[in-house]
Amino acid sequence: MYAIPLDDDGAVLRPLEPWRAEEFLAHIDRGREFIGRYVGLPDAVTDLASSRAFLQRYADKAASDTGRIYGIWVDGTLAGGVLFRTMDIELGTAEAGCWLEPSAVGRGLVTRAIRVIIDWAVEERGIQRVEWQAAAENAASLAVARRLGMTREGVLRECFPYRGKRHDIEVWSVLAHEWRAGKAAG
Repeated sequence: MYAIPLDDDGAVLRPLEPWRAEEFLAHIDRGREFIGRYVGLPDAVTDLASSRAFLQRYADKAASDTGRIYGIWVDGTLAGGVLFRTMDIELGTAEAGCWLEPSAVGRGLVTRAIRVIIDWAVEERGIQRVEWQAAAENAASLAVARRLGMTREGVLRECFPYRGKRHDIEVWSVLAHEWRAGKAAG
């Protein structure tokens, strides 16, 4: 399977497939508290069966061209990932997202990985709009949106009930022509 280098220190991006369920669960367990601050992934992946089912849902999405999931490996260890939670080829829209365990934070890996998948979605799949949604308190995720050249479109106030609290969600996006212009200026 392919692996796309993300830096010169051994970080790579590759598909995260169901056969990696045990590795995925171990990764989630290492970062469960940290990842779960803003992302429901640790609540969905609690044992090997749920890990396999989660990855199978994304394998099914990939097969139907409605989503994708990729892992970020650092020195051979799964440390995070990026995804298209949704993709609608007919409408030309996709929603991107990410997560990392603490050991991989601060290296720019998510920004580089998201650039790879947005570029693929725009250039290969004809996506015209990539959206990014993040809790308003999630400063790291909002910083990624800024670094990607996305535009903040607004705030969905108290729209996301998560772990007993209603969170504001910021909506950001980049359009295909903006993406290409940003790469050209790059």
